[in-house]
Amino acid sequence: MDHSKAFTDRIEETLIAGILGAMTLITFANVVTRHGFNQNILWALELTVFLFGWLVLLGASYAVKKGAHLGVDIVVNALPSQPRRIMGLAAVAVCISFSLLMLKGAWDYWANFANLPGTEGRWFPLGFEETYRGKGWYEVNDIPHPAILGWMESVFNEGEEYEKIPRMIPYVVLPLSMALLLLRFVQAGWALWIGKTDRVVASHEVEDELEEIREQMRGQN
Repeated sequence: MDHSKAFTDRIEETLIAGILGAMTLITFANVVTRHGFNQNILWALELTVFLFGWLVLLGASYAVKKGAHLGVDIVVNALPSQPRRIMGLAAVAVCISFSLLMLKGAWDYWANFANLPGTEGRWFPLGFEETYRGKGWYEVNDIPHPAILGWMESVFNEGEEYEKIPRMIPYVVLPLSMALLLLRFVQAGWALWIGKTDRVVASHEVEDELEEIREQMRGQN
């Protein structure tokens, strides 16, 4: 058993489950407050939207890691072993290229909110910006800035007090998730290269049918 993989799996699964649980609790609390007390948690909707974004973006890379994305493999299954592997390598090369472009765009969008330089170049990074306008003072609309993050005011906002959390906090998931997505596709490509697998993702219909047959057999026994 690969304990390092099991450990990283637990971290990712716990984070994704925690985000989903937080969304559920916040939404439930807002419904109770609205209908039971005729009040409204002003920041609940915005926070739920950000959490949903984190859930989707982090979940996408985890699904690549687990081969859980839906795939259509009717053509792949019709090919011999070697052409099947070549097609898989071509597919993962496209996915890696896409992830690189997304990572550049995600970094460039987030970086200035964290007072960091974006990259130069339209498609591929050609270095970092020499001059840029820091936007660490940009805040979200409704989510209050907690006291525990007060240190960010001197680091990113020249000592000025934040009323709402800075946008760099929820937006950091953009470069983080794209970096993870790139890593997962590189890992998938390596697995294809060494012959551990012959495709990036596969249809799960056969797996579902096999599981259904197993359940039927257990019932008969």
